[in-house]
Amino acid sequence: MLRLNEVQVRYQRAVLALDGLSLNVREGQVVALLGNNGSGKSTALKTISGLLRGEGGRVTKGRVLLDGQAVTHMDPADLVRRGVFHVMEGRRVFAHLSVEDNLRAGAHTRRGAAVGGDLSQVYAYFPRLEERRRAMAGTLSGGEQQMLAIGRAMMARPRVILLDEPSLGLAPRIVQNIFQLVQRLNREAGTTFLLVEQNAHRALEIADYAYVLDNGHVVLEGDPSVMQMNGFLEHAYLGMLEAA
Repeated sequence: MLRLNEVQVRYQRAVLALDGLSLNVREGQVVALLGNNGSGKSTALKTISGLLRGEGGRVTKGRVLLDGQAVTHMDPADLVRRGVFHVMEGRRVFAHLSVEDNLRAGAHTRRGAAVGGDLSQVYAYFPRLEERRRAMAGTLSGGEQQMLAIGRAMMARPRVILLDEPSLGLAPRIVQNIFQLVQRLNREAGTTFLLVEQNAHRALEIADYAYVLDNGHVVLEGDPSVMQMNGFLEHAYLGMLEAA
């Protein structure tokens, strides 16, 4: 479904953020993108979703392909219409809008579409959001806001969700719930995920395939179950996982 082919990204014409990055995401997969801070993970997601240009970055080589068609320089709204939705790090909910208005905002590219059935589906996956549907999003807990961000993505009827650091700042029990929901959406709704995550053990538990980035390019890829047994991976690239 989604492919990055030898993509190079620079910021301000100088800083090299991605250096020949190639990866594939097949339809129906959960693909994990792992690596230390500064390895290029979030830049890769912004490159795919078209948000890179708003931060002064640009693709200087290579292509992003969706269903075999080049979308490297496509407008973010057009990419959403094609089924690519980016849930950014930090949730980014509309704090002064209600939960339900946040969800409805996710369907804004589907002009004239009835969204009642989509709301019902989101509430079926996230009952807590239905309980708090009239609350201002800024009053939600971190875990509830992460559910809201994912639910808002679902309202666009995405084919692939680019999910950036969903566990950031959340308690371990909430992290487990979020990852279970991602797994359930993948299995039941058929949603494809490209998942950027510092908590590598959690990501590898639900992923079908995984890539490890360092300095903007892939240094390791393969079966997540093999990676979990790979001490080289843990110590050289992820180093973290005492707290996992």
